[in-house]
Amino acid sequence: MKYYIIAGEASGDLHASNLMKALKQEDAQAEFRCWGGDLMKAQGATLVKHYKELSFMGFIEIIMNLGTILGNVKFCKNDIAEYKPDALIFIDYSGFNLRIAKWARAEGYKTNYYISPQVWASRAKRVVDIKRDIDTMCVILPFEKAFYKKYDYEVNFVGHPLIDAISQRKEITELEFRKTHQLNDKPIIALLPGSRKQEITKMLSVMLSLVDEYKEYQFVIAGAPSQDYDFYKSFIHTDNVSFINNKTYDLLSVSHAALVASGTATLETALFKVPQVVCYKGSNISYQIAKRIITLKFISLVNLIMDKEVVKELIQNDFQKKNLKVELDKILAGATRDSLLKNYDDLEQDLGGIGASKKAAAIFYAANK
Repeated sequence: MKYYIIAGEASGDLHASNLMKALKQEDAQAEFRCWGGDLMKAQGATLVKHYKELSFMGFIEIIMNLGTILGNVKFCKNDIAEYKPDALIFIDYSGFNLRIAKWARAEGYKTNYYISPQVWASRAKRVVDIKRDIDTMCVILPFEKAFYKKYDYEVNFVGHPLIDAISQRKEITELEFRKTHQLNDKPIIALLPGSRKQEITKMLSVMLSLVDEYKEYQFVIAGAPSQDYDFYKSFIHTDNVSFINNKTYDLLSVSHAALVASGTATLETALFKVPQVVCYKGSNISYQIAKRIITLKFISLVNLIMDKEVVKELIQNDFQKKNLKVELDKILAGATRDSLLKNYDDLEQDLGGIGASKKAAAIFYAANK
């Protein structure tokens, strides 16, 4: 079959690439055309647009780039019509993908969604559109199946693909990692300030403001694959800071603690059993709008899945040096650290184990052949 897959972020590229690998095992004739990244391209897809061209964060940023976004929507529809796929698969990236899904369903294409839009966080009425426009949905968070059930929409819980991604990575010893990246033997505090320029700009300077107060540790910035070192280096004004690009999993595997931008990285950090403080700061207007439409008690996936505060969240005005130091001290040693690690074990159990990509591929292949 011919598959057209749309992913708009680095995490979507990762999960889509693993789904493609599993689809090829189900369907020996699988052909792929995609919006995504290098990992999807490596699985044999024809890459139409790279996610680096698609990343806009926050309400104001989206409005400022609305012309580009609408142009991409039009281009995508024309490209799908020319390719004539047997199945469309949408990976997260809901603002764009739900627009395409509405058009595609009306045009008679088979529509599939992997990694649900976060309708449980805000604008739950979108479920009506999803029921209308999506033939088959695979979800990755344990509470999502029950959420959709309330709206009489049956979805498939397949487990979280991060567990697959982590289990399949080539492991590296701590000694080898430190030698390769010229790190000293001090314990590592990892800094994960996000993948978009807007969020990195808002958060990295505050994270780095702690460096001089922790001489017994070394700080290592996890560079996102979508950004170059030249962008990061303007924030680094002190010693005891290293930069490693596109090796986040290797870094987390040897880290003692982490400061992490809210998003998928909070869950990745938890699965590597690294105590963390979750950070978020956006533009004031975007934050005020979000605060009025998002109905959740927490912003981190760790806390949302566990339905309690497992990791500390420092949001907007609370995200400042003084508070960050207080919370970092708590997770470097002691009872808070021990409790956090125990909760991480429970979290991993709730996520359903390995095999998400394989389960989703089997479901999509059966639904579309």
